[in-house]
Amino acid sequence: MEGKKNTMLNEEETHNYGPFLDRTIRLMRLAVTKELRLAGTDITPEQWVILSSLYNEDGQSQSDLANDSFKNAPTVSRIIDLLCGKGYTERVRSEGDRRRYKVFLTPGGREVVEKALPAIVKTRRIGWQGLDDEDYLSLIRIINRIFANLEDYLPES
Repeated sequence: MEGKKNTMLNEEETHNYGPFLDRTIRLMRLAVTKELRLAGTDITPEQWVILSSLYNEDGQSQSDLANDSFKNAPTVSRIIDLLCGKGYTERVRSEGDRRRYKVFLTPGGREVVEKALPAIVKTRRIGWQGLDDEDYLSLIRIINRIFANLEDYLPES
């Protein structure tokens, strides 16, 4: 090993932002999970994303839900399976294409969204303390720029 120089990465020079994003997302999930449980719901943050999307626009296809939630199709399909099992959503065959389904909220699904919403709002407010609208716009701009840079870099799969 003699003769090899041990070079340390300077985290500031390489802008190692990944761990900061990971730790924040982990804590966001934990906080949302806690508040959803305290609100008396039996849903996860991932299930919330699908339910809230359907609450805003009912009758979406699974591929639309995947695109809107930035999740892959198999993951969304599993989430919908769980939500159907809980009685919160139902799949209805698409009239135009019998191979496709539209996903709809049930009355129980609407009820759980309305019960969970205050918990979601509370968690977002806690996380956003000390920040303003300009900070939000900067955050979204930065995250979108990083995403676009990496998307341009990676070959299409």
